[in-house]
Amino acid sequence: MPSPASVPAHGPSARPGYRAVLRAPHAGRTFAAALLGRLSYGVVPLALLLAVRDATGSYSAAGAATALFGLASVALSPVRAALVDRHGPRRALPPMAVLYTALLLAAAAATARPGTAPAVLAALVVAAGACTPPLGPVMRTLWRRLLPDPALLRRAFSLDAVAEELLFVSGPLLVGVLLPFVGPAGAVVAGAALLLTGALLLVASPLAAAPGGGAAAASGDRRARRAGRLGGGRALRCAVLAAAATGLALGALDLMVVAFAEQQGRPAAVGWVLAALSAGSAVGGLGLGALDRPLPNAVRLPLFTAGLGLALAAAGLAPNLLLLGAAVALAGLFVSPALTTAYLVADEAVAPDARTRAGAWVNTAFNAGSAAGGAGVGLLVGHLPPPLCFALAAAPALAAAPVLRTRDFGDAGSRRKSDPAPDAAA
Repeated sequence: MPSPASVPAHGPSARPGYRAVLRAPHAGRTFAAALLGRLSYGVVPLALLLAVRDATGSYSAAGAATALFGLASVALSPVRAALVDRHGPRRALPPMAVLYTALLLAAAAATARPGTAPAVLAALVVAAGACTPPLGPVMRTLWRRLLPDPALLRRAFSLDAVAEELLFVSGPLLVGVLLPFVGPAGAVVAGAALLLTGALLLVASPLAAAPGGGAAAASGDRRARRAGRLGGGRALRCAVLAAAATGLALGALDLMVVAFAEQQGRPAAVGWVLAALSAGSAVGGLGLGALDRPLPNAVRLPLFTAGLGLALAAAGLAPNLLLLGAAVALAGLFVSPALTTAYLVADEAVAPDARTRAGAWVNTAFNAGSAAGGAGVGLLVGHLPPPLCFALAAAPALAAAPVLRTRDFGDAGSRRKSDPAPDAAA
């Protein structure tokens, strides 16, 4: 018998919402474990930055170490996701989590001794970044196994995107709470412990042993995997492009808000302006998931990407911080919906045994775009007027929107024949 979560709702009186998503078999415990582990992603970068700074007395060394950690984590994310697709979460995640934890503990111990060579610290943090478990892509793959119904899957992906964004906001706040008690090195240890605990709880869930992970759906899929091909065609490329454009816009926005607030003589206002972005993103993401009959993915992806670009360009015309905050909140309305749609497109574009890797490529594109956006606008702020900086930051999203227009992405109106049956995931 199919699980309740896999049965589509019919009629205006039967509209399964977010509660139905979390009440699906094992969904609540699995999602909570994934979120616990992913909280580490918001804790570790800042904790490492502060710990390396204390150990070396150099902000440049701290910044370089943190950048290398992020680069190793982002660049190798598809490789780690491929291991999960090939071997399944229960075999692939624990070794990654243990190595990640051990290397972070070694880095924390090294930073606890002032005078440690920056090269030693850099080697440890790069190695740790290379082992970062892809808990986000794994969780989205598990959502697909559990919720083959398109409406419920969209709600799950929306909830996942909003929760992940909130984790990246709460992670630095947790570091601030921990610092007076355990110091930066202790905060690194706490971040490592969060990841290890969350990953082990995740693989202990019955969902992590559901059929479909690590086993080829057909001999053709096995041959493609051996050849290193991901597949997905134009749909996957569009999902990656949309994520990269969104990352570029957001990476640039953070620094531009800082510059604008300083120009207005109110640097402390940066926090609430960026909080408006997160609030708008949460509203937009939850709103998308609550819709009963949203536009197809092929329409939503360019629409949300263009909306983000237009709102960002309009933010550059704000004469004061109040209106800037309103414009940034408007831009936020498109962030989670754009990323949620990109993940859905990528998930549907590839074979079931490649979904973790496809999601990792979308995640990698967003993170790489964010880093590039911050670096690029850093060269422009102070040399160009703010409206022009905002317009240039919006340009990638606006330029990507026409490219993303296509007649069909193969929306998730019907499951792939190779997907597990609904009751198999339960």
